[in-house]
Amino acid sequence: MFEFHLNVRGYELDSNGHANHAVYLNYFEQARWEMFRQTGLMDDLKKYKISPVVIDLQVRYSREVVMFDELVIRTEVTKKAPYLVFRQKMYFKDTSRKACSAVIKIIFTGEGRLVRDIPEEIIQKLT
Repeated sequence: MFEFHLNVRGYELDSNGHANHAVYLNYFEQARWEMFRQTGLMDDLKKYKISPVVIDLQVRYSREVVMFDELVIRTEVTKKAPYLVFRQKMYFKDTSRKACSAVIKIIFTGEGRLVRDIPEEIIQKLT
């Protein structure tokens, strides 16, 4: 399981004073990119000339987040051919209460944006 920590910033708030629902998606995506960076996957993406593409996304909002909230996103990855499935949960760092969860399916594309098989090396690093 991979963990990513972040703080809610003021410019991410909407007129109601909480993070806009779309901001949660940015948080989840940043957690995935950070996971790629920390596992060395960024080099693998270049090596295999592939790019991850989100093709399905399901989100369940549980609690609002506001400025300065400290959050933790926990990510687990499984392979469900032809996808990698990212199960992500966002928690408040101080209480461990869940703020949001998401299930994201990703495929990889290569030249011409054609779908490519997921290299075994990538699967091993993430699962």
